[in-house]
Amino acid sequence: MKPLWIDTPTQLAEACAQWQTRDWISVDTEFVRINTYRAQLCLVQIGDGSLNACIDPLAIDDLTPMWALMANAGILKVLHASGQDFELVVEHTGRTPAPVFDTQIAATLIGLGDQLGYAGLVEKRLGLPVDKSLSRTDWARRPLTQPEIDYAADDVRHLSALYPALRDEVAARGRLPWLLEDCERLTEPTRYQVLPENAWTRLKGLNRLPADAQGRAAALAAWRETEAAQRNRPRKWILEDAALYRMAERNPQTPDALATLAVLPDKTLSRHGKALLEVLEQANGLPVHVWAEPEFAGETKARFKALQAAVREVAESLDLPPGFLAPRADLERLTLHGRDAKVQALKGWRGEQLAPALNPLLD
Repeated sequence: MKPLWIDTPTQLAEACAQWQTRDWISVDTEFVRINTYRAQLCLVQIGDGSLNACIDPLAIDDLTPMWALMANAGILKVLHASGQDFELVVEHTGRTPAPVFDTQIAATLIGLGDQLGYAGLVEKRLGLPVDKSLSRTDWARRPLTQPEIDYAADDVRHLSALYPALRDEVAARGRLPWLLEDCERLTEPTRYQVLPENAWTRLKGLNRLPADAQGRAAALAAWRETEAAQRNRPRKWILEDAALYRMAERNPQTPDALATLAVLPDKTLSRHGKALLEVLEQANGLPVHVWAEPEFAGETKARFKALQAAVREVAESLDLPPGFLAPRADLERLTLHGRDAKVQALKGWRGEQLAPALNPLLD
């Protein structure tokens, strides 16, 4: 059946009224984020196993019926790798769709591998190849062609076909509570709110800097995050990582010293040079502490390896990827903080499965 294209408030209200009577719906989004900090929501696809539709948020000013549908706690929302979709919804409404069934998590729990992509899941489970030639469509362009609309609508059509069997297989393995726990955690809005003070966590290789330089790098990252959000421009347009690291390492104190580093374009130096020097000065006035631990060595490294091996053994017994049970970041925190580590690996169903193997190593 040809998907419904919805670009008027009346059409949206009628379709949402129909979906409000369903036990579950499948949901996907299309967006662009090339020249901006925030993603531009360009399309919302919703299906229920019968009606598949593409909603045009660029043509409809008031999306209240759709957001009310997403927020209806009596309707399960089926998505695949829902993180980016949720980020968009939180940005527009301050809350996430709930409850949710993430087909990527379901696929992992039945042994199909970690972070299986949507196309891979469709091909494995439905035997249908996904035409990837339209994956780079400019979804902000109007009008979209019929093949592009069909391609977008297929996302929810296939999700609707996948959901019942995936749900039943997860349940047959006794892992439905595990999936529900993981999916509930996905619906915490704070997961999708980027705070400037946490921007340092995006920096790769921060642990290779000395502690005082780490503090300056964290301060520069926070400034960059705020500036990018206010101007709605990509972070790297504001300040490249390479320039950020160089400034943190060399710690310039004057305009001439900053210019001598030769890491900033003239326009950036002119526009932000004074502000960047102020950020560095403020960071230098704060107590020094380690933001990112250096690479493990000696006994610490041996403890990390032991925890890693223990998780791997449990994962093999459950036919699950080790990183799904306990990602590297969790293992690093466990290595450093033991039982006091605030990690998901010690909570919920993961804690129940891992405790016998990890507890002797955490004593």
